[in-house]
Amino acid sequence: MNSTVLDRYDSLLFDLDGTVWEGGRLLPHAESLLNSSQIPVMYITNNASRGPEAVAEILKSLGVSATEQQVLTSAQAAIDLALLNLEPGASVYVLGAESFKTLAVQAGFRVVDSADDSPAAVLHGHNPETGWSQLSEAALSIQRGALYFASNLDTTLPMERGLMVGNGSMVAAVVAATGVHPTSAGKPEPAMFQSAARRLSSERPLAVGDRLNTDIAGGVAAGMDTFHVLTGVSKHWSLVYAPVTQRPTYVAKDLSSLSLAPELLMPGIQGDYRVTLDGKDIRIAEGSGNPEAALRSVLSLAWRDGFTFDGKVIADGEKAEKALKLWGA
Repeated sequence: MNSTVLDRYDSLLFDLDGTVWEGGRLLPHAESLLNSSQIPVMYITNNASRGPEAVAEILKSLGVSATEQQVLTSAQAAIDLALLNLEPGASVYVLGAESFKTLAVQAGFRVVDSADDSPAAVLHGHNPETGWSQLSEAALSIQRGALYFASNLDTTLPMERGLMVGNGSMVAAVVAATGVHPTSAGKPEPAMFQSAARRLSSERPLAVGDRLNTDIAGGVAAGMDTFHVLTGVSKHWSLVYAPVTQRPTYVAKDLSSLSLAPELLMPGIQGDYRVTLDGKDIRIAEGSGNPEAALRSVLSLAWRDGFTFDGKVIADGEKAEKALKLWGA
Protein backbone atom coordinates (compact mmCIF):
# COMPACT_ATOMS: atom_id res chain seq x y z
CA MET A 1 0.00 0.00 0.00
CA ASN A 2 1.37 3.42 -0.97
CA SER A 3 2.32 5.83 1.81
CA THR A 4 0.26 9.01 2.24
CA VAL A 5 1.06 12.39 3.75
CA LEU A 6 -0.80 11.39 6.92
CA ASP A 7 1.48 8.38 7.40
CA ARG A 8 4.47 10.66 7.96
CA TYR A 9 3.14 12.56 11.00
CA ASP A 10 1.83 11.98 14.50
CA SER A 11 -0.45 15.04 14.75
CA LEU A 12 -2.22 17.64 12.61
CA LEU A 13 -2.29 21.32 13.59
CA PHE A 14 -5.15 22.94 11.66
CA ASP A 15 -5.83 26.56 10.99
CA LEU A 16 -9.59 27.26 10.83
CA ASP A 17 -10.57 30.27 8.70
CA GLY A 18 -9.94 29.41 5.06
CA THR A 19 -8.70 25.92 5.89
CA VAL A 20 -11.48 24.10 7.76
CA TRP A 21 -14.33 26.58 7.40
CA GLU A 22 -15.28 29.82 5.70
CA GLY A 23 -18.21 32.07 6.41
CA GLY A 24 -19.94 29.62 8.76
CA ARG A 25 -19.68 26.55 6.54
CA LEU A 26 -17.20 23.71 6.34
CA LEU A 27 -14.92 23.68 3.34
CA PRO A 28 -14.93 20.61 1.06
CA HIS A 29 -13.65 17.35 2.61
CA ALA A 30 -13.16 18.88 6.07
CA GLU A 31 -15.89 16.91 7.85
CA SER A 32 -14.88 13.47 6.57
CA LEU A 33 -11.17 14.04 7.06
CA LEU A 34 -11.39 15.49 10.57
CA ASN A 35 -13.84 12.89 11.84
CA SER A 36 -11.83 9.98 10.43
CA SER A 37 -8.36 11.14 11.45
CA GLN A 38 -6.34 8.39 13.09
CA ILE A 39 -3.85 10.85 14.58
CA PRO A 40 -4.49 13.65 17.11
CA VAL A 41 -5.82 16.96 15.82
CA MET A 42 -5.42 20.46 17.27
CA TYR A 43 -7.11 23.59 15.95
CA ILE A 44 -4.92 26.69 16.24
CA THR A 45 -6.56 29.95 15.31
CA ASN A 46 -5.48 33.58 15.25
CA ASN A 47 -9.10 34.62 15.77
CA ALA A 48 -9.32 35.68 19.42
CA SER A 49 -12.98 36.72 19.34
CA ARG A 50 -14.16 33.30 20.59
CA GLY A 51 -13.03 31.18 23.51
CA PRO A 52 -11.84 27.60 22.95
CA GLU A 53 -15.13 26.14 24.19
CA ALA A 54 -17.08 28.27 21.70
CA VAL A 55 -14.83 27.20 18.82
CA ALA A 56 -15.35 23.55 19.75
CA GLU A 57 -19.13 24.06 19.85
CA ILE A 58 -19.11 25.61 16.39
CA LEU A 59 -17.13 22.68 15.02
CA LYS A 60 -19.59 20.25 16.59
CA SER A 61 -22.57 22.16 15.19
CA LEU A 62 -21.02 21.79 11.73
CA GLY A 63 -20.63 18.05 12.16
CA VAL A 64 -17.02 17.80 13.35
CA SER A 65 -16.27 15.97 16.58
CA ALA A 66 -14.17 18.37 18.68
CA THR A 67 -13.45 19.21 22.32
CA GLU A 68 -12.32 22.39 24.05
CA GLN A 69 -8.94 20.75 24.70
CA GLN A 70 -8.37 20.48 20.93
CA VAL A 71 -8.54 24.25 20.43
CA LEU A 72 -5.73 26.76 20.96
CA THR A 73 -6.58 30.40 20.28
CA SER A 74 -4.24 33.36 19.96
CA ALA A 75 -5.97 34.86 23.00
CA GLN A 76 -4.72 31.92 25.06
CA ALA A 77 -1.25 32.44 23.62
CA ALA A 78 -1.37 36.15 24.49
CA ILE A 79 -2.34 35.28 28.06
CA ASP A 80 0.69 32.98 28.24
CA LEU A 81 2.93 35.85 27.09
CA ALA A 82 1.45 38.18 29.68
CA LEU A 83 2.05 35.63 32.44
CA LEU A 84 5.73 35.60 31.53
CA ASN A 85 6.01 39.38 31.79
CA LEU A 86 3.66 40.50 34.56
CA GLU A 87 3.38 39.98 38.30
CA PRO A 88 0.61 37.69 39.57
CA GLY A 89 -2.65 39.59 39.98
CA ALA A 90 -1.56 42.51 37.79
CA SER A 91 -4.25 44.69 36.24
CA VAL A 92 -4.78 44.50 32.47
CA TYR A 93 -6.94 46.29 29.95
CA VAL A 94 -8.40 43.74 27.52
CA LEU A 95 -9.33 45.09 24.11
CA GLY A 96 -11.30 42.12 22.83
CA ALA A 97 -14.19 39.75 23.32
CA GLU A 98 -15.70 38.76 26.67
CA SER A 99 -14.11 35.33 26.28
CA PHE A 100 -10.67 37.01 26.18
CA LYS A 101 -11.48 38.84 29.42
CA THR A 102 -12.62 35.57 31.00
CA LEU A 103 -9.33 33.90 30.06
CA ALA A 104 -7.44 36.80 31.65
CA VAL A 105 -9.40 36.49 34.89
CA GLN A 106 -8.91 32.72 34.94
CA ALA A 107 -5.17 33.32 34.59
CA GLY A 108 -5.20 35.47 37.72
CA PHE A 109 -5.20 38.96 36.22
CA ARG A 110 -7.46 41.83 37.28
CA VAL A 111 -9.32 43.14 34.26
CA VAL A 112 -9.97 46.90 34.32
CA ASP A 113 -12.16 49.10 32.12
CA SER A 114 -10.16 52.32 31.89
CA ALA A 115 -6.67 53.70 31.38
CA ASP A 116 -7.30 55.64 34.59
CA ASP A 117 -7.00 52.32 36.47
CA SER A 118 -3.30 52.18 35.45
CA PRO A 119 -3.25 48.74 33.81
CA ALA A 120 0.15 47.08 33.62
CA ALA A 121 -0.60 45.76 30.14
CA VAL A 122 -3.01 45.97 27.24
CA LEU A 123 -4.14 42.67 25.71
CA HIS A 124 -5.49 43.24 22.20
CA GLY A 125 -7.57 40.63 20.38
CA HIS A 126 -10.16 40.66 17.61
CA ASN A 127 -13.66 41.75 18.49
CA PRO A 128 -16.20 42.92 15.86
CA GLU A 129 -17.59 45.38 18.45
CA THR A 130 -14.31 47.26 18.96
CA GLY A 131 -14.71 51.00 18.35
CA TRP A 132 -13.04 54.36 18.89
CA SER A 133 -13.64 54.43 22.64
CA GLN A 134 -11.96 51.07 23.28
CA LEU A 135 -9.05 51.85 20.98
CA SER A 136 -8.54 55.16 22.76
CA GLU A 137 -8.47 53.56 26.22
CA ALA A 138 -5.84 51.14 24.95
CA ALA A 139 -3.78 53.99 23.47
CA LEU A 140 -3.97 56.01 26.69
CA SER A 141 -2.90 52.98 28.74
CA ILE A 142 0.11 52.36 26.52
CA GLN A 143 1.06 56.05 26.52
CA ARG A 144 1.15 55.82 30.34
CA GLY A 145 3.51 52.86 30.32
CA ALA A 146 1.39 49.72 29.89
CA LEU A 147 2.98 46.81 28.04
CA TYR A 148 1.26 45.92 24.77
CA PHE A 149 0.42 42.35 23.72
CA ALA A 150 -1.58 41.42 20.62
CA SER A 151 -3.22 38.08 20.02
CA ASN A 152 -2.31 38.34 16.32
CA LEU A 153 -1.50 40.83 13.57
CA ASP A 154 -3.71 39.51 10.76
CA THR A 155 -4.79 42.56 8.78
CA THR A 156 -7.78 40.75 7.27
CA LEU A 157 -10.27 38.08 8.34
CA PRO A 158 -11.71 35.75 5.67
CA MET A 159 -15.52 35.75 5.71
CA GLU A 160 -18.18 34.55 3.31
CA ARG A 161 -18.48 38.01 1.70
CA GLY A 162 -14.71 38.46 1.39
CA LEU A 163 -11.79 39.74 3.46
CA MET A 164 -13.03 41.76 6.44
CA VAL A 165 -10.96 43.96 8.78
CA GLY A 166 -8.74 41.82 10.99
CA ASN A 167 -7.07 42.40 14.35
CA GLY A 168 -3.87 43.66 12.79
CA SER A 169 -5.74 46.56 11.20
CA MET A 170 -7.12 47.54 14.61
CA VAL A 171 -3.66 47.19 16.13
CA ALA A 172 -2.35 49.54 13.43
CA ALA A 173 -4.63 52.30 14.76
CA VAL A 174 -3.20 51.93 18.28
CA VAL A 175 0.37 51.82 16.94
CA ALA A 176 -0.27 55.01 14.94
CA ALA A 177 -1.54 56.75 18.10
CA THR A 178 1.25 55.58 20.41
CA GLY A 179 4.30 54.68 18.34
CA VAL A 180 4.44 51.41 20.30
CA HIS A 181 4.38 48.07 18.48
CA PRO A 182 2.91 45.11 20.38
CA THR A 183 4.47 41.75 21.08
CA SER A 184 2.36 39.34 19.05
CA ALA A 185 1.43 35.94 20.41
CA GLY A 186 -0.23 34.49 17.33
CA LYS A 187 0.94 33.31 13.97
CA PRO A 188 3.42 33.77 12.34
CA GLU A 189 5.27 33.53 15.64
CA PRO A 190 6.20 29.91 16.43
CA ALA A 191 4.83 29.90 20.00
CA MET A 192 1.32 28.67 19.15
CA PHE A 193 2.61 25.81 17.03
CA GLN A 194 5.08 24.73 19.70
CA SER A 195 2.45 24.94 22.41
CA ALA A 196 -0.01 22.87 20.36
CA ALA A 197 2.60 20.18 19.74
CA ARG A 198 3.44 20.05 23.46
CA ARG A 199 -0.23 19.65 24.37
CA LEU A 200 -0.43 16.64 22.04
CA SER A 201 3.00 15.23 23.03
CA SER A 202 3.70 15.31 19.30
CA GLU A 203 7.18 14.83 17.86
CA ARG A 204 6.24 14.98 14.16
CA PRO A 205 3.43 17.53 13.75
CA LEU A 206 2.18 18.79 10.40
CA ALA A 207 0.90 22.38 10.28
CA VAL A 208 -2.03 22.84 7.87
CA GLY A 209 -3.18 26.25 6.65
CA ASP A 210 -4.21 28.58 3.83
CA ARG A 211 -2.26 31.76 4.53
CA LEU A 212 1.44 31.95 3.73
CA ASN A 213 2.40 34.85 5.99
CA THR A 214 0.74 33.38 9.09
CA ASP A 215 -0.04 29.64 8.95
CA ILE A 216 2.91 28.61 6.80
CA ALA A 217 5.42 31.15 8.10
CA GLY A 218 4.57 30.15 11.69
CA GLY A 219 4.99 26.45 10.97
CA VAL A 220 8.29 27.08 9.20
CA ALA A 221 9.49 29.24 12.11
CA ALA A 222 8.61 26.40 14.49
CA GLY A 223 10.68 23.96 12.41
CA MET A 224 7.65 21.96 11.28
CA ASP A 225 6.59 20.58 7.91
CA THR A 226 3.69 22.56 6.46
CA PHE A 227 0.72 21.75 4.21
CA HIS A 228 -0.77 24.61 2.22
CA VAL A 229 -4.34 24.43 0.87
CA LEU A 230 -5.54 26.72 -1.92
CA THR A 231 -9.00 27.17 -0.37
CA GLY A 232 -8.33 30.43 1.46
CA VAL A 233 -6.27 33.59 1.28
CA SER A 234 -2.99 32.67 -0.45
CA LYS A 235 -3.50 31.39 -3.98
CA HIS A 236 -1.24 30.15 -6.78
CA TRP A 237 0.55 33.39 -7.63
CA SER A 238 1.32 34.09 -3.96
CA LEU A 239 3.13 30.76 -3.79
CA VAL A 240 5.20 31.50 -6.91
CA TYR A 241 6.58 34.67 -5.33
CA ALA A 242 6.73 33.41 -1.74
CA PRO A 243 9.92 34.16 0.22
CA VAL A 244 11.86 31.25 1.71
CA THR A 245 10.29 31.78 5.14
CA GLN A 246 6.79 31.24 3.70
CA ARG A 247 7.29 28.19 1.51
CA PRO A 248 5.26 25.10 2.48
CA THR A 249 6.44 21.52 2.29
CA TYR A 250 3.29 20.51 0.41
CA VAL A 251 0.97 22.41 -1.96
CA ALA A 252 -2.58 21.03 -2.25
CA LYS A 253 -5.89 21.97 -3.83
CA ASP A 254 -7.80 21.12 -0.64
CA LEU A 255 -7.78 18.89 2.43
CA SER A 256 -8.53 15.74 0.47
CA SER A 257 -4.91 15.78 -0.73
CA LEU A 258 -3.75 14.70 2.74
CA SER A 259 -4.55 11.17 1.58
CA LEU A 260 -2.20 11.42 -1.41
CA ALA A 261 1.44 10.38 -1.67
CA PRO A 262 3.75 13.11 -0.32
CA GLU A 263 5.83 13.26 -3.49
CA LEU A 264 2.79 14.30 -5.53
CA LEU A 265 2.34 17.45 -3.46
CA MET A 266 5.93 18.68 -3.36
CA PRO A 267 7.42 21.11 -5.90
CA GLY A 268 8.52 19.16 -8.96
CA ILE A 269 7.72 18.53 -12.62
CA GLN A 270 4.24 17.01 -12.88
CA GLY A 271 1.37 16.53 -15.31
CA ASP A 272 3.58 16.30 -18.39
CA TYR A 273 4.52 19.97 -18.08
CA ARG A 274 7.84 21.28 -19.31
CA VAL A 275 9.37 24.24 -17.46
CA THR A 276 12.52 26.11 -18.44
CA LEU A 277 14.32 29.27 -17.41
CA ASP A 278 14.34 32.17 -19.84
CA GLY A 279 16.58 34.77 -18.23
CA LYS A 280 14.83 35.60 -14.98
CA ASP A 281 11.47 34.33 -16.30
CA ILE A 282 10.02 30.81 -16.25
CA ARG A 283 8.39 29.30 -19.32
CA ILE A 284 5.85 26.50 -18.96
CA ALA A 285 4.68 24.42 -21.92
CA GLU A 286 2.52 21.42 -22.81
CA GLY A 287 1.04 19.60 -19.80
CA SER A 288 -2.28 18.20 -18.67
CA GLY A 289 -4.06 21.48 -17.99
CA ASN A 290 -4.20 20.74 -14.25
CA PRO A 291 -3.51 24.05 -12.47
CA GLU A 292 -2.00 22.55 -9.30
CA ALA A 293 0.36 20.29 -11.27
CA ALA A 294 1.37 23.35 -13.27
CA LEU A 295 2.00 25.28 -10.05
CA ARG A 296 4.20 22.61 -8.49
CA SER A 297 6.11 22.34 -11.79
CA VAL A 298 6.77 26.10 -11.80
CA LEU A 299 7.76 26.03 -8.13
CA SER A 300 10.51 23.52 -8.94
CA LEU A 301 12.35 26.43 -10.57
CA ALA A 302 10.93 29.43 -8.70
CA TRP A 303 12.03 27.98 -5.36
CA ARG A 304 15.37 26.51 -6.39
CA ASP A 305 18.25 26.81 -3.90
CA GLY A 306 16.56 29.51 -1.84
CA PHE A 307 16.25 31.67 -4.95
CA THR A 308 13.83 34.60 -4.65
CA PHE A 309 11.85 34.62 -7.87
CA ASP A 310 10.93 38.04 -9.27
CA GLY A 311 10.36 37.29 -12.95
CA LYS A 312 7.31 36.35 -14.99
CA VAL A 313 5.70 32.98 -15.68
CA ILE A 314 5.08 32.66 -19.40
CA ALA A 315 2.74 30.05 -20.87
CA ASP A 316 3.71 28.46 -24.17
CA GLY A 317 0.77 26.69 -25.76
CA GLU A 318 -2.95 26.30 -25.16
CA LYS A 319 -2.77 23.76 -22.32
CA ALA A 320 -0.29 25.80 -20.30
CA GLU A 321 -2.32 28.96 -20.88
CA LYS A 322 -5.44 27.21 -19.64
CA ALA A 323 -3.71 26.13 -16.43
CA LEU A 324 -2.36 29.61 -15.68
CA LYS A 325 -5.77 31.19 -16.30
CA LEU A 326 -7.15 28.91 -13.60
CA TRP A 327 -4.65 30.44 -11.15
CA GLY A 328 -6.72 33.61 -11.22
CA ALA A 329 -5.45 37.17 -10.93
